[in-house]
Amino acid sequence: MAENDPVIASVLKLIDTHEKINTLHVAEQLAIDHQKVIGVIKSLAEFNDFINTEQCTEKRWQPTEEGDLIIDRGSHEICVWNSVDHGDTGTEISELCKRLNPTTVKLGQQKALALKWLKISKIDGKQYLVRLVDRVEDHVQEQLKSIKSGKFDLPDNVKADLKKRKLISETTIKSYDITKGSNFSLTPEKQPTDVTSEMILKGTWKEKKFKEYNFNAKGIPPDAGHLHPLLKVREQFRQIFLEMGFSEMPTNNFVESSFWNFDALFQPQQHPARDAHDTFFIADPPLATGFPQEYLEKVKKVHSIGDYGSQGYKYDWKIEEAQKNLLRTHTTAVSTRMLYKAAERYRKDPQAPFQPLKYFSIDRVFRNETLDATHLAEFHQIEGVVADVGLTLGDLMGILEQFYRRLGIKQLRFKPAYNPYTEPSMEIFSYHEGLKKWVEIGNSGVFRPEMLLPMGLPGNVVVIAWGLSLERPTMIKYKIDNIRDLVGHKVDLQMVYNNPLCLVDKITKSNRERKKAQTQYFRSIPSMNTSSGRSMQDSLGSMSPAARRLATSKLGINKFADFKLRESYSPRIAR
Repeated sequence: MAENDPVIASVLKLIDTHEKINTLHVAEQLAIDHQKVIGVIKSLAEFNDFINTEQCTEKRWQPTEEGDLIIDRGSHEICVWNSVDHGDTGTEISELCKRLNPTTVKLGQQKALALKWLKISKIDGKQYLVRLVDRVEDHVQEQLKSIKSGKFDLPDNVKADLKKRKLISETTIKSYDITKGSNFSLTPEKQPTDVTSEMILKGTWKEKKFKEYNFNAKGIPPDAGHLHPLLKVREQFRQIFLEMGFSEMPTNNFVESSFWNFDALFQPQQHPARDAHDTFFIADPPLATGFPQEYLEKVKKVHSIGDYGSQGYKYDWKIEEAQKNLLRTHTTAVSTRMLYKAAERYRKDPQAPFQPLKYFSIDRVFRNETLDATHLAEFHQIEGVVADVGLTLGDLMGILEQFYRRLGIKQLRFKPAYNPYTEPSMEIFSYHEGLKKWVEIGNSGVFRPEMLLPMGLPGNVVVIAWGLSLERPTMIKYKIDNIRDLVGHKVDLQMVYNNPLCLVDKITKSNRERKKAQTQYFRSIPSMNTSSGRSMQDSLGSMSPAARRLATSKLGINKFADFKLRESYSPRIAR
């Protein structure tokens, strides 16, 4: 090793002749760059107990870039003095600016005048610099050379002046004190790490000194992909739904017909949401076919002339409009298909007891939106649907509150809204710490009878549903204030790498006890146990007083007798 590199051999000789030596001293003795010496020392330190090193840190004055320039060519004042011609007239200042850099002339002139090397004379209205002395010495250059060579015994006022002129700066120098190890030699030999077949055949392994294994060393991190924050939050949403007993709906059809996307939801054909400026329509194929004919006629009737106690919209409903293909604007189209499929049992046997349904989906939807900090033309929608007998808006509010609390989002507000297919309807808002305002994160409501009854569902069945954005809760959770920094070509891949897993808040002991009491109540209510025939009051009444207090405190029920009045705050569907 030493034979191949003369620098390493020279460093080894210096280490051998000193009990302790610093890398700065080695660099000075060999007249080489200090960083190169550091590299040699680090390579020698890889040998087992070959040398011992101890890092040293000290602050030193070093010439700046301008200071190095002065070391090479002289100070500004000396350059100006040298450029001024001999004689009584000297040199015009404008001429000096042609010979030298204007900055050098400006700085050098000021300093030379202060040192009384030069004076300014006016001749015919022009300014000239004239020499006052025949000989000068460049003390600034000598001082900078002294500092660069490692001599710092200059007076403090000199250092202060150089620092003021930005010719020197204080830097932290890291070096190493080196001492010889027990295996030190002038001819180091790289220690093998493994026994080879050649060593075994020749028997040379007996004479070799093998490198010790460091079993505490960390391995090289394997190359791997990283989950996008949206995928992390999506999985949290999915797990929460599954824990609450929901089943996932198939959402693999991005292209949907206007019938399932709009008409089946009792949304009129003249509604603004069905215009091209809000919806992406498909050009090829433009139309869909194969609708359930009986269901199609019922939808047409409830739109055109009304039915099931509704007067409808009183317009000429057209099959051509319902056939138009589009990129689905919401996953409620999937929920409609699932509800129609579930209603098949009751179309065949209207007297069959209703089995409660809990569906969810998380997938992409498309809208012709104006892009801004919170809107994109393509985004993810979280859809939830619960069908049971006698559900209320309070059940929906309770589910949403429980759902978001599990995700760690506790600040929620509900605002009355209008939807063609839900009545009553609510918008859901959450406070965004980054934007410092309340941001809409979803829409919800109770499906209208005009939507459910044509499917064949029993008349006493109520369906509550909600559509929640995936992007906005993710922005709130990860404190991202612009959706284009989360999705799209502007996404910072380092952000994807750095962001931690999305974890819900820990459940405290008191919360755990409350959840246990709630679970006992939730599993005993009629909607979850239709065969029992027990009333809601009986469900609470069967619980112990302590458990009932815990359950009702979370539901917002202060008195057992007020249960009927306070039913609007009962999150009944949970687990």
